[in-house]
Amino acid sequence: MDIPRPSRKKDLQRRRLIFGAIGLLVFAGVVFGLSQLEPAALSVDRNTVSTGVVTRGEMVRQLRAPGTLVPEDNRWIAADQQGLVDAIEVRPGATVRRSTVVLRLRNPELEQLTQEAELELRAAEAEASDLEVRLASSILDQKARLAEVTADYQGAILKAEADRELSSFGLISNIELQRSELDAKQWTERNQIEHERLANLEASVQAQRDAKEASVEQKRAIFALRRSQLAGLDVQAGIDGVLQEVPVEIGQRVSPGDTLARVARPDKLKAELKIAETLARDVALDQSVAIDTRNGIVAGRVAQIAPAVQEGTVTVEVEITEALPRGARPDLSIEGTVEIERLDDVLHIRRPVYAQANSRASLFVVGDDGAARRTAVSLGRASVDTVEIVSGLDAGAEVILSDTSAWDDVDRIRLN
Repeated sequence: MDIPRPSRKKDLQRRRLIFGAIGLLVFAGVVFGLSQLEPAALSVDRNTVSTGVVTRGEMVRQLRAPGTLVPEDNRWIAADQQGLVDAIEVRPGATVRRSTVVLRLRNPELEQLTQEAELELRAAEAEASDLEVRLASSILDQKARLAEVTADYQGAILKAEADRELSSFGLISNIELQRSELDAKQWTERNQIEHERLANLEASVQAQRDAKEASVEQKRAIFALRRSQLAGLDVQAGIDGVLQEVPVEIGQRVSPGDTLARVARPDKLKAELKIAETLARDVALDQSVAIDTRNGIVAGRVAQIAPAVQEGTVTVEVEITEALPRGARPDLSIEGTVEIERLDDVLHIRRPVYAQANSRASLFVVGDDGAARRTAVSLGRASVDTVEIVSGLDAGAEVILSDTSAWDDVDRIRLN
C-alpha cells in the first residue's frame, strides 16, 4: 500500500521568500552603512604644508612698505642764466664744499653785456668827476663875487658912519651924507642878494651831484648785476656734501631754471616709504617704524604724510632716530614696518595665504586624528603676518596656513 508524501513545494516557496527578504534587508543595510561612511580623504605630506596655532593675547598690527633713504638736506642746483655747458669739473660721488665749482657755463652775450656795463660805469664816473670840478668852480666864482660885494658893503657902511659923524660937525653937506647912506643901503641889499645866490647855487650844485651820483649808482648796480651773472656761470655746490648727479652734458644748452646738479648731505638721512593708498588710512604721525637697510634695522617715527596720492601710493617720511649702519647712503632701497596699533587679548594666528582683513575664509583645521577639515572662519583686523580671528576657531586650534587652492574640491585631507 502506497503512502502519499506531503508536498514540499510550499515549503520551498516559503524559504525562498524568507531568504529573499533577508537578502533585501542585508542589501539595504549595506547601502545605508556605505552612505554613512565619509569618502576617502586626500592624503597630503605634512612636510609640504605650513601650519599655525591660534593663540590669545596681544597682537601687534603692522604695515610693511618699500622705500628709499633720502637726504634731509638735499639741494637741487638750477641754472640762473641760459648758456652752454662748457666744462664739468666734478663727477657724481665726489665730496664737495660749499664753494666747489661743479660745472662751468658759457654765455658770450652775457660777457658782452658785462663789458658794456663796465664801460658805461667808467664813463658815468668820469662825467661825475668832470661835473664835480665844474660845480666846485662855479661855487668858488660865486664866493669870489660875494667876497667883493661884502668888501664894498663893509666899505660903504664905514663911509656912511664917517659921513654921519662929519655931518654932525657940519663938515659935509646933508646931500653927501644922504648919498653915503644910500650907497650903504644898496651895498647891504647886494650883499644879501649875493648870499642868497650862493645858497641857491650850493643847493643846485647838491641836486646836480645827487642826480649824477644816482646815475652812477645805477650804472654801478647794472655792472655788479652783470658781473654777478657772469660769475654765476661757474656753478657752485652751495652746501658741503656729496654730489649726487649732474644731469647735463658738455655742449648742452640750458635755460634759467633747468636742473644742473644735485648735492646732498650724507650724514643726515631720512626714509621715504611708498604705502599703497588702500593701506595709508591707518598711518598716523609719530607711529613707530622699523627701517630695514639690508645691513641692519634702525628705529624711526612717522614725521610727515603726503596729502595727495601719486601713482597709487602715499609718500610717508620717516625720521630716523638711531644711528644708521655703515653703508647707508642716499637712494638706498629699504623696507619699513610701521606699527599701527596693539590689540590686547584677541585671538590671532599667523596670516594664511590669501587671507584678507575683515572677510570670511575657508580654512583647514587639523584634528586630533591627523585629518584636516574645511572650516568657515571670520577674520578681523590684519597685520603684515598675523590676522585676528573673530569667530570659527578657538585658542589652540591648528590651522593650515599654506596655499590650499589646489584642494578647493575637497573638504577633508589627511596629513601623513
